[in-house]
Amino acid sequence: MKPSSAKAKGRLLQQKFRNMLVDILGLDEDDLESRPMGSAGEDIIMGKQSRDKFPYSIECKNQEAINIWKSYDQASKNCKGYEPLVVLKRNRSKVLVLLDAEHFVKLHKD
Repeated sequence: MKPSSAKAKGRLLQQKFRNMLVDILGLDEDDLESRPMGSAGEDIIMGKQSRDKFPYSIECKNQEAINIWKSYDQASKNCKGYEPLVVLKRNRSKVLVLLDAEHFVKLHKD
């Protein structure tokens, strides 16, 4: 796959997940920005209002073969104190999320 095609796939996943945050959680679309491909840092830039409702640092990977450990490490390095979250997708599959197990279990603690 050409690099431009790979970047286009990544950009589509960023936009799809951004739209999920807007449509499902009601976040303000003007408070979320899909980072340009090739730029360092989080893949979806959030304003304060969005970050207060969804305190995650998002790394998106739209690839057939994903090294989940490397992807999670990248998200962790870019997280700036927020919980790292990796959004995963490959052709003809659902969008999945990779999150620290202890953090996930604590979400369901009463």
